[in-house]
Amino acid sequence: MSLIQIKALNKSYFLNKNRMDILKGIDLTVEKGEFLAIAGPSGSGKTTLLNIIGAIDNPTSGQVFIDGREISALTSDELADMRAQKISFIFQNFNLLPVLTAVENVEFPLLLKTMPANERRQKALAALDSVGLSRFSRHKPMDLSGGQQQRVAIARAMVREPLFILADEPTANLDHKTGEEVIALMKQSSREKKITYIFSTHDQKVMDQADRVVRIWDGVITA
Repeated sequence: MSLIQIKALNKSYFLNKNRMDILKGIDLTVEKGEFLAIAGPSGSGKTTLLNIIGAIDNPTSGQVFIDGREISALTSDELADMRAQKISFIFQNFNLLPVLTAVENVEFPLLLKTMPANERRQKALAALDSVGLSRFSRHKPMDLSGGQQQRVAIARAMVREPLFILADEPTANLDHKTGEEVIALMKQSSREKKITYIFSTHDQKVMDQADRVVRIWDGVITA
């Protein structure tokens, strides 16, 4: 069974009574451990598709199955639990909490889990170590470079051991070299920990490293 199955997915919005068709008949499967890039220009629908996979947005019609469960059949509480327990996100703007240190940012998602405080801290420190930032654990985001902040965001995404990680343009605010390093880090974690990554991107560096590239144009998968 595929980790994610999407069948005949459509998404529309209304703007000033005008209907905007964002996604049109999307069919897609994602396998466990896959390093997948959803590629397309701005406005192609790739971020909307990512948000629906992440149970942040709802489809207008069609079906989305995650780990065998159709998410449209879940209650709002069940969806919130799925997002909290099984899905992690990495954003282009990092979305770190500025008042927390690096280790506290990584530890933050674990507050929803029932575990002793010392175990949470050890898991967070181990996740930071896996992205090469052990010695920066007490630094706050403003004291870190963009690449270091994205590494913290990767550690935060991995620490919960989710079913999959969604990365929305994760290299958009990084220079070329740093972007390459961040992608290599995620690829390594995918291989070593069997983590599934799904990217929305128009960055060729990401596409070059992907196991598979799904191209979307004007709301339709073209390849």
